Amino acid sequence: MVDECGLCRGPEIDKELGRVQVWEDELWRLSTSIGPGNPTIASSYLEPKRHIPYLPDLDGAEAATFGSVLARCSAALRAVTGVDLVYVYIFGGTPHLHVHLAPHREGDALNTSMIKGELVLETLSSGVTGFQSKEYAGLPEDELEAAATALRAELNGFHSSSSS
Repeated sequence: MVDECGLCRGPEIDKELGRVQVWEDELWRLSTSIGPGNPTIASSYLEPKRHIPYLPDLDGAEAATFGSVLARCSAALRAVTGVDLVYVYIFGGTPHLHVHLAPHREGDALNTSMIKGELVLETLSSGVTGFQSKEYAGLPEDELEAAATALRAELNGFHSSSSS
């Protein structure tokens, strides 16, 4: 626990944030928004109990269980709300990892936009919809290729435990 971190306070901060804890185990907790003003059903927040600032800082038991806990919480949200999709968002503004789980219903306040501005949509030959921002130009392809090459080198030799 980090004294100055509000999210390290766990359920103690929930009332202030307009939410209630609905599940926990020894490593994780899930809280759900109960308002006021939430325009979507069962918006929830998955957080490690231990202070872990951001996603790249996950380690130990939290790293080992993150995927299964995320999948189980998302499945429970789908079952309870009857939605087909639960959006998963991770923002970096608060230095305690918290994953937003947002059940999505057609016509609700959520959207699929990952980038700012008006989007240009294109149906690709695969049937997948590609998108680009009208307001932000695409980065040079050589810069994108260099980033992909550097990432490949950084991850060379990494194998998830499920593929070992």
